[in-house]
Amino acid sequence: MKTLILALSLAALSVATAHAEPVSGEIKKINESAGKITIKHEPIPNLDMDAMTMVFRVADPAFLKQVKVGDKVTFEADRVNGAITVTTIKK
Repeated sequence: MKTLILALSLAALSVATAHAEPVSGEIKKINESAGKITIKHEPIPNLDMDAMTMVFRVADPAFLKQVKVGDKVTFEADRVNGAITVTTIKK
């Protein structure tokens, strides 16, 4: 029983330390019909991802109406149902 409690505690700790943190980026493309956005971004530590330009899904399609190509943004991304997804975004 103690081993199970320890294992669950360690699992909870690893989830807590891997939470999404705000990252800076620039909007390169918006695809409203697909619910996707292309962002040139800094490294994303919680996803162990280097700086690059990539396509993300968005958690909320309304995010795509809040920004335009060329906007500098701060956003958070995480894995949602196996897909790397923008979970928050601000100009």
